[in-house]
Amino acid sequence: MPATILVVEDEPAIQALIEVNLRRAGHDARLAADAESARRMVQEELPDLVLLDWMLPGMSGVDFARQLRSAPRTRGVPIIMLTARAEERDKIEALELGADDYVTKPFSPRELMARIKAVLRRHAPQSTDDAVELGGLRLDPATHRVTAGGSEVNLGPTEFRLLHFLMTHPERVHGRSQLLDQVWGDHVFVEERTVDVHIRRLRAALEAGGYDRLIQTVRGSGYRMSSG
Repeated sequence: MPATILVVEDEPAIQALIEVNLRRAGHDARLAADAESARRMVQEELPDLVLLDWMLPGMSGVDFARQLRSAPRTRGVPIIMLTARAEERDKIEALELGADDYVTKPFSPRELMARIKAVLRRHAPQSTDDAVELGGLRLDPATHRVTAGGSEVNLGPTEFRLLHFLMTHPERVHGRSQLLDQVWGDHVFVEERTVDVHIRRLRAALEAGGYDRLIQTVRGSGYRMSSG
């Protein structure tokens, strides 16, 4: 599934190269040339990943990364640093401040896309096109198909995203507000009870094969996807 990736890079040629390859890979690329612009964009909508140049006009990429890691709302957003600095101490500094990966310029677009996919797979597996199977259910983001015990299940787009998130995070309890942020986006303001409506629709779609039992209600906490 497409991921929203914020590219913070002040060199137009590199920014354009990254944008083209992100869009070719099916991702939604958001572009910023400095940390202040990036900060405003993050306030409006939380990205799935930030590609962050080390050297930026005004606030450096390193300082902006520290800001992201210090705020509760952005603490978990994956960060890949882009830089021409190849010294070991620079790599260590980037990783110690909380970056998830470090790509040295010049880089090949294929390598960068592979690094992005690896980081998303670790942090936001629902943002990849990898098929996932759980307890007799199979969901394929590339074809947008769900099968239950071999039979195809028809889901609306929201129920599909909701099921994808639950299947890629099994056995964890997710509160309504967390599901809203992860499935609808933290920039969308809807009532928490909206989650309950879509959970009911999802269960109804899975009921024929008895797979609705995999989606469990945890009283006072939220919902959990059982692995079997």
